[in-house]
Amino acid sequence: MAQKDKIKWDKKYTEISFLLEDKLPSEKLIKIEKNVKGKKALDIASGAGRNSIYLAKKGFEVEALDISKVALDVLNAKGFENITCKLVDLDEYKVPKNSYDLIIMTNFLDRNLIPKLSNALKKDGILFIETYMEDKINEKPPSNSNFLLKKEELKTFFDESFEILDYDEFLNDDSELFKMKKQCIAVRKMV
Repeated sequence: MAQKDKIKWDKKYTEISFLLEDKLPSEKLIKIEKNVKGKKALDIASGAGRNSIYLAKKGFEVEALDISKVALDVLNAKGFENITCKLVDLDEYKVPKNSYDLIIMTNFLDRNLIPKLSNALKKDGILFIETYMEDKINEKPPSNSNFLLKKEELKTFFDESFEILDYDEFLNDDSELFKMKKQCIAVRKMV
């Protein structure tokens, strides 16, 4: 496990209690979830699980992956039988191929992981990504550009074997600490 990242995120969750508070799921995910044909979901970098909890309440069997034991302990303590928490380093984790009806990755970006997530979808499975992008309106102190999308970048990860169900660039809502521009995409695997 990337010990440095684990320490950083455990510390962040311990020191900023806001991050562990119950939050509403992504509004974009709520709209997309209705298009999912099966009930097996994967939540990448789940944190305390706002989206995992939403999906569990909708009847999904959810695997919630994160590097922070602190965040996963909070999620696990909520007692959802259909959420399995896994402490993983996503740099090393082998995502099983053709296994999920829905994969979500929100407020986290690892460009190298996107092709692996695409391969982990079953036919007709949906990949939903929502995260931050570069924009002059962003209020958060300068971030590492490796963790910010360029304009329309999410579209570049998918070829004709995927159908784009939704794409948007928008301002985040008031539930986050800083005003930031976000980008999201939902694609269906066609083959």
